[in-house]
Amino acid sequence: MPYTPDARRRRDRGQVALEYLGFLPVLLIVAMAAIQLGLIAYTAQQAGTAARAAARAASLGEAYGYTCRAAISDWLADGTSCEGYPGGEEVTVTATVDIPSIVPGWNFDPVRKSATMPRDH
Repeated sequence: MPYTPDARRRRDRGQVALEYLGFLPVLLIVAMAAIQLGLIAYTAQQAGTAARAAARAASLGEAYGYTCRAAISDWLADGTSCEGYPGGEEVTVTATVDIPSIVPGWNFDPVRKSATMPRDH
């Protein structure tokens, strides 16, 4: 049987699918890393929001623990803690939020953000 271009195309038909399957794990890791970076940035933004809300509550003489957790997304609130540092005419609150990981084995230190507000007399 003589060699024809059509015969070659039939033989190579599955090659692209196999190459794609070989590259798929790399694409998945890159996509998961991108999502994880976005999650880290979101958690940092939420920690800043929690610190500012808690510092404002503390500057008004209110309890700031509940305000700290209420200011962020519910799914991040469980891993959140706030500590206040009163000092003269102002109060500083530091919010610590755990960064969730979507990739098994990738563990991150928690995000810490501080906010300072003047005391309201």
